[in-house]
Amino acid sequence: MEEHAGVVMLGLGTGGEDVALQLLHAGVDVVGIEPALVGGECPYWACIPSKMMIRAANALQEARRVVGLAGTAHVTPDWAPVARRIREQATGGWDDSTAVARFEGRGGRFVRGRGEITGPRTVAVEGRSFTAERGIVIATGSRPVIPPIPGLEDVDYWTTHDAIAVERLPRSLIVLGGGAVGCELGQVFSRFDVAVTIVEGLDRLLAAEEPEVSEVIETAFAAEGIAVRTGAQVVRVEADGRGVAVLLNGGERISADRLLVATGRTANLEGLGLATAGIHVSGRFLPVDDRLRAADGIWAFGDVTGEGMFTSKTLYQAAIVAADILGEDPPPADYTTLPRVTFTDPEVGSVGLSEAAARAVGIDVAVTVKDLTATFRGWIHGPGGVGFVKMIADRRSGLLVGATAVGPHGGEVLGMVATAIHAGVPLEVLGRMIFAFPSFHGAVGEAVGAYARGVGRVLDPSGTPMLPV
Repeated sequence: MEEHAGVVMLGLGTGGEDVALQLLHAGVDVVGIEPALVGGECPYWACIPSKMMIRAANALQEARRVVGLAGTAHVTPDWAPVARRIREQATGGWDDSTAVARFEGRGGRFVRGRGEITGPRTVAVEGRSFTAERGIVIATGSRPVIPPIPGLEDVDYWTTHDAIAVERLPRSLIVLGGGAVGCELGQVFSRFDVAVTIVEGLDRLLAAEEPEVSEVIETAFAAEGIAVRTGAQVVRVEADGRGVAVLLNGGERISADRLLVATGRTANLEGLGLATAGIHVSGRFLPVDDRLRAADGIWAFGDVTGEGMFTSKTLYQAAIVAADILGEDPPPADYTTLPRVTFTDPEVGSVGLSEAAARAVGIDVAVTVKDLTATFRGWIHGPGGVGFVKMIADRRSGLLVGATAVGPHGGEVLGMVATAIHAGVPLEVLGRMIFAFPSFHGAVGEAVGAYARGVGRVLDPSGTPMLPV
């Protein structure tokens, strides 16, 4: 029997739940369909529990830094309270009953299952069929990419879900993938005395970031005893006693108790019946317009649309989708100042264009880099105070187009330059600001001052340094 709804939500992850609750608050009848946990990856497997792990690992490292700074310390890592905190405070034991009750308590109708679009505004799920009067919203998220490596399917490898849920740590771990997730989790486990090797096929870690970022992170990892293999292609994976072995293209064989596959994520688009609704996907993501419309009466947002798989982006898009459905004419989506943070130590925050990307689109590039160890706050901080602030400017307009902040609280420092780029604050105005002293964000002021005085690393259009750092 056909049932009617105002909006049918395919996916109730972080963003899907947010849109649904906004629509319910506005009086829209919403049917929410979710095969996994309501709330999605962020609260159960990603943002929240992983940052709890990182907080614990950073506390250990800060205790180790007491030596030579404030006395002596003996640190004994214990994973048990971390695992317990994740289960009790972050994930609720991977039970979404509270989230389901919240959705239904606001008037939503919940169906556990995988929905499929069967017509322009119809969705089938678990033997039921719903017609959406206002439309359908696709927010089905993403899943880990498992690379086609020979032998991988024959070993007991971890995905990020396994790494988050682990209660007893292995003695050794190989991480496939040197992106944000691989670096974050690799450093966490290393700080709990797991022997970690990170294997990355590209020529540097965090390859999506500025080259200077990779240099800082690889140096920090080496100092902590994390082994790194970059430019390394995995030829084969095989069982090795009670563990696993990875064979690299150079002939090296690496063995460990466990293998974590952290080689990226892919959008969940299979089985949605997109062609039935006239939607044809030729690439990795579902194409949408600047109001997140995929077709007449169909919206899509979050990981399925690309533009970076970040919760911040998903919630930004969620507000646009809800407003568009409600006829509020929201401003178009703009990802110019989409920020991202990698929660390693030192922390990496980036926004806008990189130096290479700015030059590639024809901007007359000027760059200043301020080393944190050359600032008073970085010098005072001592151990762990390494990093830099790098600012990319358009010489003609005098505006920032990109920035990277690496160091203690790098993601927090990023907020200042993200605001400046978003609001179009001229460098001249930034240079007249009074910055708290001594502070990490004061490095932004020093970088701007260096640019104004011509003593930073300023590049001509060809990329040739005009002045040394």
